[in-house]
Amino acid sequence: MMNISEALQVRRSCRAFKPDSVDKSILLAVLNEAVRTPSWANSQPWEIFVAGGEVLRVINQTYLENSRNNVSPNPDIPHPKSWPEIANIRLKELISGVSLAAGEAAVKQFGELNQKFFNAPAVIYLCMDKSLTTWSVFDLGALSQSIMLAAAEHGLATMPAVTLVHYPEVLRNKLDIPDNLSIVFGIAIGYEDDKHPINKFKSARRPVSEVVTSKGI
Repeated sequence: MMNISEALQVRRSCRAFKPDSVDKSILLAVLNEAVRTPSWANSQPWEIFVAGGEVLRVINQTYLENSRNNVSPNPDIPHPKSWPEIANIRLKELISGVSLAAGEAAVKQFGELNQKFFNAPAVIYLCMDKSLTTWSVFDLGALSQSIMLAAAEHGLATMPAVTLVHYPEVLRNKLDIPDNLSIVFGIAIGYEDDKHPINKFKSARRPVSEVVTSKGI
């Protein structure tokens, strides 16, 4: 059985999945473990919707049509007015890293795969009541990590991506998501296509010595 340290090392963003479907019982096992995530005042603010099969295919097709027709993504998705310079540097490192590890062809497929939901057979959508605040968004972030670590233990790959929630009205229509819920985030899930060159890339992490400031310990 994989321990937490191993799961943290194994988990990474999968940018291309195999078409193989994931058994519903495995997805439910992942989510059953993940909902042990702590939350503010035990509010457990999450409502979870899972799309797969023909439903997900139709959702993705509608997304692609919206994109081709220049339909603007959800304006409520919070984007910074500008990125800090160090974040821009890391973005450039991401693109150059993909090119170095997987070749220029993979760089060209970077955006295309994103638009096609990375060919994932299922997507988990995380929602919460619109009356809740950013603290509950933090709780959903913790839930996201729990989902991805539990998925890793079950031999599944994941890819969290904001593009998965670009068109919330499409999701409401196809997944019966009520209007009182905000559609916060999506996580693509399935089996990694280890033959696809784009998955050769592994992003580096900042060393702890650069991230952590400590006093009195």
